[in-house]
Amino acid sequence: MEHPIYRVISFEKVGAYTLRIVFDDNTIQTIDFHPVLKGALYGALEDEILFDQVSIDPEVHTLVWPNGADFDPATLHDWPQYAESMKKLAEKWDRETIPTK
Repeated sequence: MEHPIYRVISFEKVGAYTLRIVFDDNTIQTIDFHPVLKGALYGALEDEILFDQVSIDPEVHTLVWPNGADFDPATLHDWPQYAESMKKLAEKWDRETIPTK
């Protein structure tokens, strides 16, 4: 099975935790990331100051944050197909980071 390769070429913030992302095939996705900002890696991005430090990695052409968080550009490109499963994963990540007593 061939894995398509997409590149993020630009983005703009359009709301809290929401980015409009443009890909090299002219596809545009507007993604509200807030539902998936859970767990050890992505949970830190709930700090909107950190979230707003997003940039495009010049080598892999995807969104990256200073704490090392990123997303596969193919996942971003096809976000509507992945949004629900990403939310479920985020809930799992959140449960894994909650300390047990």
